[in-house]
Amino acid sequence: MNEPRPRWPLAVLRLHLVTDAALCGPRGVQAVAAEAVRGGATCVQLREKHLDTRLFVERARALKSLLAPLGVPLIINDRLDVALAVGADGVHVGQSDMPPEVVRRWMPQALIGLSVENPEQVRAAAGLPVDYLGVSPVFATPSKSDAAPALGLDGLRALRALTGLPLVAIGGIDLDNAAQVMRAGADGLAVVRALCAAPDPAAAARALRQFTDRPALR
Repeated sequence: MNEPRPRWPLAVLRLHLVTDAALCGPRGVQAVAAEAVRGGATCVQLREKHLDTRLFVERARALKSLLAPLGVPLIINDRLDVALAVGADGVHVGQSDMPPEVVRRWMPQALIGLSVENPEQVRAAAGLPVDYLGVSPVFATPSKSDAAPALGLDGLRALRALTGLPLVAIGGIDLDNAAQVMRAGADGLAVVRALCAAPDPAAAARALRQFTDRPALR
């Protein structure tokens, strides 16, 4: 197994807030992100599947202005053009999105993540210019209607054994199972509902960070 040299410190992958405007509700994405970061979210991934490009750029630019002074990376989901337009710190792509090598060509210093759902995709990621793999879904989740069948903890362990790349787990992760996910080999957690729908995103992020940072779980 070739151990890749990370371009970004592992600490920025500990807790991803993956945004969902509907779950954020009237508070808005920016307010929820601000609270989540205050509580310990180490990265914000802006995911907008249905927003017009102009509004997507405006939302991304506002988040970048919020996060940059705090040293928290802004990752854009899928859209290389939006990431370039706002000077985002990274891009997360899926299997059918822009190839990682193209993203790397346009953004040499970016934090690039790639979604994987099975062993074949993990093996195919070997040698790609990515900084982490987003492993999904660990558990069943209503946040992504087209998600693959849940991997479960055993599935996550199996993928962990196939790669030296950092793994960020996503899919149905919350306070009840976060410790198990970290023990199964995740280097970080990415959550949607657990932060976007939380009554107190700062408190929820603080609670999740207890699991991502405990030495006993590493």
